[in-house]
Amino acid sequence: MALLRGIFWFALFIVFTFCFVVLFEYGPRDFAKGVQKECARVKSFVVKQTEGIGKAKKNR
Repeated sequence: MALLRGIFWFALFIVFTFCFVVLFEYGPRDFAKGVQKECARVKSFVVKQTEGIGKAKKNR
């Protein structure tokens, strides 16, 4: 049960951190557009990182 609670708090921390970054970068007026832009930025970062891992495994 403690593990589940820890995962919940970690996920909540990530969500609030993401919201803070969006508010800091784009302000409250452009929050919805900022969320879309930041989601695209995070998605492209994750895709680039996973491609790099795949290439490293192929070179072995």
